[in-house]
Amino acid sequence: MSLTHSDIPARLDRLPWSRWHWRVVIALGVAWVLDGLEVTLVGSLGGVLERPDTLGLSAAQIGWTGSLYIGGAVIGALVFGRLADRLGRKKLFLITLAVYALATLATAFSPNFAFFALCRFATGLGIGGEYAAINSAIDELIPARVRGRVNLAINGSFWIGAALGAGLSLWLLDPRVLGPVLGWRVGFALGALLAVAILLVRRDVPESPRWLIAHGRVEEAERIVQRIEAEVSAQHGALPSAIGQVTFGRRANPGWREVAQVLFRRYPQRSMVALALMISQAFFYNAIFFTYALVLTRFHGVPEGKVALYIFPFALGNVLGPLLLGPLFDRVGRRRMIALTYVLSGVGLAITGWAFMEGWLDARSQALCWSAVFFLASAAASSAYLTVSEVFPLEMRAIAISLFYAVGTGAGGFVAPVLFGALIETGSRGAVAVGYAIGAALVIVAGLLALRYAVNAERKPLEEVAPPLGSETEARTGGR
Repeated sequence: MSLTHSDIPARLDRLPWSRWHWRVVIALGVAWVLDGLEVTLVGSLGGVLERPDTLGLSAAQIGWTGSLYIGGAVIGALVFGRLADRLGRKKLFLITLAVYALATLATAFSPNFAFFALCRFATGLGIGGEYAAINSAIDELIPARVRGRVNLAINGSFWIGAALGAGLSLWLLDPRVLGPVLGWRVGFALGALLAVAILLVRRDVPESPRWLIAHGRVEEAERIVQRIEAEVSAQHGALPSAIGQVTFGRRANPGWREVAQVLFRRYPQRSMVALALMISQAFFYNAIFFTYALVLTRFHGVPEGKVALYIFPFALGNVLGPLLLGPLFDRVGRRRMIALTYVLSGVGLAITGWAFMEGWLDARSQALCWSAVFFLASAAASSAYLTVSEVFPLEMRAIAISLFYAVGTGAGGFVAPVLFGALIETGSRGAVAVGYAIGAALVIVAGLLALRYAVNAERKPLEEVAPPLGSETEARTGGR
């Protein structure tokens, strides 16, 4: 096996923040904006889609469409994540966005539940694939000293999409604009148009130089980094020296057996923490958000056309959490901040669920409580994706993200909307509160596990957190 000694990771990590980094963040981070837009459109339109002059869905069917969306995301993550490690980050974040755009456009033309559910599944395929390719590319292009705050802020941008979806639904459902019958269809079509616009922007984002080196394309990686350095130095002047080299071994992508060995024999504690974080945050979020509109309309008497108004304070807390708490993940440290945000968000959910069960909350106070709870929970959930993307080796980074996303979201995200849809159908506040209690317990346990076993990855190069497989193989085999 041939070895490559490169200072490219150090050169990328020592770059000052620049306009080039902003372009990368905007072009790639839109994946979460689109996901937020999709989820919120369905959440805000839940009541409207129950109308006989639209699709005439039941609450259970709305819950199933949410679960099918998650199921598609799970499959998309596994398929496209594997391809992202084999074919490169750039090819995949272009393909997955195209899949998303086509599926969302098709959703706008749904004639019945079956077609709508199929389109939601296909939309999930694209979004699931986005997570693996995008998280890998972002971590490999962003300087180590700010990787935590940038990753959290990008993941938190989901809620910018949520606010956009809420605003769109509120405007489009207004009878003076389009009204419920046509408005929900136009909302999905506009989401597809946004995706096409971003697809054009993404073409200028380069392939990950780290991925290129690991696949023997050293000269191409060097050309990309030189272009980046030239642009950054034109803005900031002379760049500081890069210190340190990393050894990469050109080799075939790891097979499933080797992936399993790395996850469960070499890094079992990391895998346990990652799985706990992903399952608990997926249940926590999907349980509440996919059925938020139903809770508002059935228990608080909110008119269907006004549901979106209650998304805004909810989205605000979710956006501000990662933005304001993100820097602490780089300063205070991953382990302590993950534990703090998980445990406190669980306590907040338990208290809010109790107040809901006792009938102490109206629609407005419920929205404000969720805003406070999810200020913490949004940072917590974002840190789960950060953890999975930075604690495993380069050669299997995308598939590791895909596996933990698939298992965590499949277990927590697929079950939660169906379960809560059924609980809401009972009409019992106590039954819904039991669901909230389950979500609270899951995130508290995950936070305590993180406090004990999570990795202190703050401000460290990716290759220090998890050395490339090629270099480790070479060390173990003595150069053979």
